[in-house]
Amino acid sequence: MELFETLKKVTLDSYRIHHLVAIFSLVYVILKISKLIVKRNEWIRALETFPGPPKHWLFGHVREFKQDGNDMYKVVKWGESYPLAFQMWFGPFVSILNIHHPDYVKTILPKDDLSYRFLIPWIGDGLLVSGGQKWFRHRRLLTPGFHYDVLKPYVKMMADSAKTMLDKWETHSKSDESFELFEHVSLMTLDSIMKCAFSSNTNCQTVGGGESGTNSYIKAVYELSDLVNVRFRTFPYHSEWIFQLSPHGYKYRKACNVAHSHTEEIIRNRKEALKDEKELGRIQAKRNLDFLDILLCARDEDQQGLSDEAIRAEVDTFMFEGHDTTASGISWTLYSLACNPEHQQICRDEVISALEGRDTMEWEDLSKIPYTTMCIKESLRLYPPVPGMSRKLTKPMTFFDGRTVPKGKCAFDPLRFLPKNSAKRSPHAFVPFSAGPRNCIGQNFAMNEMKVVVAQTLKRYQLTEDPTKKPKMIPRLVLRSLNGIHVKIKPVDLVP
Repeated sequence: MELFETLKKVTLDSYRIHHLVAIFSLVYVILKISKLIVKRNEWIRALETFPGPPKHWLFGHVREFKQDGNDMYKVVKWGESYPLAFQMWFGPFVSILNIHHPDYVKTILPKDDLSYRFLIPWIGDGLLVSGGQKWFRHRRLLTPGFHYDVLKPYVKMMADSAKTMLDKWETHSKSDESFELFEHVSLMTLDSIMKCAFSSNTNCQTVGGGESGTNSYIKAVYELSDLVNVRFRTFPYHSEWIFQLSPHGYKYRKACNVAHSHTEEIIRNRKEALKDEKELGRIQAKRNLDFLDILLCARDEDQQGLSDEAIRAEVDTFMFEGHDTTASGISWTLYSLACNPEHQQICRDEVISALEGRDTMEWEDLSKIPYTTMCIKESLRLYPPVPGMSRKLTKPMTFFDGRTVPKGKCAFDPLRFLPKNSAKRSPHAFVPFSAGPRNCIGQNFAMNEMKVVVAQTLKRYQLTEDPTKKPKMIPRLVLRSLNGIHVKIKPVDLVP
């Protein structure tokens, strides 16, 4: 009997505890939802002066984006209907002000409080996502890694990687069928970044058949890019614990582990190689300096270097930005030239003249191909590798037309880039590498690689579009194509 009474008391106590937990949870959920509703109403009032396309009360504009290759065109069309800027909603509580006027861009870009928090588990708190004094210190320490003297030897390595890719294309040049080039270019830029920035010869273009689908790092980058996009579009996933418990969160962690193991191996091997060398001068006497040398040996005015965590974050950032964005830029440029044969031929004639019988580019040749450079810039304008840049305001901001945002918030014509035409245009009208103090630290590296690869490709092959396989643009972390980017190629010396 006494045992029964004890069990009854324990059961009642347990029931009361569960009851209290349920009440507490319900109150917590109600408070969170109430807070979100208040915040939503504040944003609705704040953005009244920025009209936008009609939205669903729950989904916002999410269902407008079908992920079918037409989303970018839809945003451009909205931009034509709503000049300067317009509001977009992702779910009921997340609002974005989409700006598309250079004077608005000029106002926003210098701000450094970035809303890229979904990237942090992958690339850490590196230059892309950090802010304040941490960003300023890291930028200052890393800038020497992109000095003229460091970049100059990279051109030969880029040329060698490009040649390996073009050699593989011989098979495609003998066929009348088109082939998908983005995966080839991704492997080539990964090969190039490994050689240039980390002095590592991975042979990733030839090992395992030389297919990007077999390279674990590239597969992880593709999956991480897709999952970041899914998380942004799915409002419940904005909650850290909901995302971590979801199947997508599991896939994200798994892909992060693959990417991190790749960069950790690079750092570990270099530290072992440099264990007896602590001064850049002594290293440079043996070989060309690279990005990782400078990263590991960087010291501030107090002789303090970067922590192991900071080093991995910067390596992860540069591994992603240095290969994936450049691969997108090169792939879309080659496609643009395939669609515009008259400009392609002008570029080819210019390249042949600059190379003077050689097959590979050298440092001095980069300044001899101005028309090709203009075509690259025009492609970057039409197909920006990074389709959007995000800023989160830390204080209210008023634009030139008097409208205020509160805290928390084509024809192919390369001649438009002639110096006389560029001089008439706002410097914020074309920002493929962002602008202001937070511009891309590796933009010269990227432009050099694009020039080298495009020039050597045109020297060797005639590019033709495949009208049956038009690419369907899809914005991820970088601009991709839903169905790939297909071109046909023929050797130049066989073209009549």
